[in-house]
Amino acid sequence: MRIDSLWRDRDFLRFWSAASVSIFGSLITRTALPFAAILALNATPSQIGFLRLAELLPGFIVGLAAGAWLDRRSRRPVMVAADLGRAAVLAAVPVAAITGHLTIALLALVAVLMSVLNVAFDVASQSYLPVLVGRDRLVSANCRLTAASSVAETASFGLGGWLVQLLTAPFAIAIDALSFLVSAVLLRGIRAPEPDLAQAGDSATGNLFSEAAEGLRFVGRDPILRALAAANAGLALSFGIGMAAFLIFVNQDLGFDPGILGIIFGLGGISSLLGAMLASRIASLPLGPVLIACFALAAAGNALVPLATSAGIASAALLIAQQFITDPAYTIFDINQVSLRQGMVSDDLQGRVNATIRVTDVGGQMVGAILGGMIGDSFGARAALWAGILPLGLAALWLLLSPIRNVRTMPTFAVDQP
Repeated sequence: MRIDSLWRDRDFLRFWSAASVSIFGSLITRTALPFAAILALNATPSQIGFLRLAELLPGFIVGLAAGAWLDRRSRRPVMVAADLGRAAVLAAVPVAAITGHLTIALLALVAVLMSVLNVAFDVASQSYLPVLVGRDRLVSANCRLTAASSVAETASFGLGGWLVQLLTAPFAIAIDALSFLVSAVLLRGIRAPEPDLAQAGDSATGNLFSEAAEGLRFVGRDPILRALAAANAGLALSFGIGMAAFLIFVNQDLGFDPGILGIIFGLGGISSLLGAMLASRIASLPLGPVLIACFALAAAGNALVPLATSAGIASAALLIAQQFITDPAYTIFDINQVSLRQGMVSDDLQGRVNATIRVTDVGGQMVGAILGGMIGDSFGARAALWAGILPLGLAALWLLLSPIRNVRTMPTFAVDQP
């Protein structure tokens, strides 16, 4: 099937639409959940870090086992169930706000449950895509999914900030709950068959964890996958440190209102869309050097944020410039690294490999959230933002010293397990 036939593939269009709707709501919650803590509950940097930790720790704990579990069964029903579960969990936030029971502890519980369901959905989704479209169309499919995500980012962040101001953060989160219901309906309509991945001993917990360890060993033995895992961990560490302090810095230190911030963040969606469009156009360039360059650009872009001094035009320009430098870099890296590992790994290992990368990602964000909260409390939010740049430089160095630098093209077939 030709690569440009994706838009004529009914099942991919349903998958793409479900992802777009779900991401739209999720990004509203990404803005609204911390603002619910900051504006309604006067959260400190360490409490924001704790909330981020509550969102990450469960996914880190169950991630590897989830990958092994998903390698035993069809992925699409798991995605539908996760969507329905996420809708129910998020609905608790506006209900708590109405009844006067909204607390940091409740937001942390919501974050914990969402963490588990997000891991199940994300690992299942990445593992399902090669089955749905084939390995020869992975880059094209991931570009389309990322482009949709970028458009959703533009709309949701731009709208999310104003929804927080107009409806308050808890009720903005209700929109996310509805989006997951729409996503579940779309996914249920996919008719493409999945291969039978059932394995013997499905009920044996010990066997489950031994299979999870097999995925971990597979990533550890393969130098390409190992380098990708390390790079993802560095990126996640940087993100975790920065997110623990970013909203407090721009809202409290600089004085930007949520609505203005929503517009600035929405511009990042436009820049991500440009990155998604560029990703397919630069596919002819050597893959390894492109991945390394993405980290160097991201580090340079993030250095602009702590240079801002007040809620004025100059600071807004710095924040916008950061979006237009870092977002395309992140987008191009993500499309290519996800497609690379999806193309390298056989269907029966997709869940475990994707879960292993996810665990390194979540682990990096978790450590970053702790460090970001500690640095922010002790030295201020600006210092935490400066600290968050260092892991990006280290990740770029790791890729430069790894075999990734010699990778030129994207594989279209699974490599044999070593």
